[in-house]
Amino acid sequence: MAVSYNKLWKLLIDKNMKKKELGEAAGISNSLIAKLGKNENVTVEVLVRICTALDCQIDDIVELIPDSEQVVKG
Repeated sequence: MAVSYNKLWKLLIDKNMKKKELGEAAGISNSLIAKLGKNENVTVEVLVRICTALDCQIDDIVELIPDSEQVVKG
């Protein structure tokens, strides 16, 4: 499974918030913001900090994308 943070970026747009502001509000570094931008894995602690700062749930910022090999045809 791949991870997508597209929901996070859409939420930031809706809240009129920049990535730098998110980093400051959540107490996370620029390198972690960069990892999110590349859809790389981050710890659950980072996701919880973001959710706390944005007052949202994890499924509001993260989406799991099945790998094409793992898609089951029915």
